[in-house]
Amino acid sequence: MMLIEETAVPPAALPLAEFKAHLRLGTGFADDDIQDPVLESFLRAALAAIEGRTGKVLLEREFSWALHQWRDATGQALPVAPVSAVLSLGLRNRADEVEVIDPGLYRLEQDAHRPLVRPVGTFLPAIGHGAVAEIRFRAGFGAGWSDVPADLAQAVLMLAAHYYEYRHDTSLSSGCMPFGVASLIERYRTVRLLGGGAR
Repeated sequence: MMLIEETAVPPAALPLAEFKAHLRLGTGFADDDIQDPVLESFLRAALAAIEGRTGKVLLEREFSWALHQWRDATGQALPVAPVSAVLSLGLRNRADEVEVIDPGLYRLEQDAHRPLVRPVGTFLPAIGHGAVAEIRFRAGFGAGWSDVPADLAQAVLMLAAHYYEYRHDTSLSSGCMPFGVASLIERYRTVRLLGGGAR
């Protein structure tokens, strides 16, 4: 299984001003924006870390996911949440030919933790031997920073600040997720059982 981020978070969607305020950086100087690329990189790193730990996509973008077999043909769980739309479902055979599945044959079952692609009938279309199912979908709480839940937004700022403050420290202890950040994201983490079967 492979999850690919098809669209990136645009720079304008990142909370750069909020991050500067969080760091208590001085303002009103001619070179106020000189650190912007560095601060943006820490925000992106923190965003990726929080999304990786929680399985939640904070800022809306498009993804594609390829898998060789359905875990459950009556409803396949998607790897991240929340998902707002399934954009396409296709079956790619060994000859690299793609059969686009009629959107009327499947539907999205939205869920904050475990969204599913469900068949309209009994089962999702069969994935042939050596074939791959490719699902393209849109996920995220919203397009703007104000759409992100407050606790997750705060966790991103805190973790980005931690990365910024310890940017020259390469020791393992400083690289671990701070307790305050871990506490904020704990309720969003998905419990995985049976090797991921109960995501």
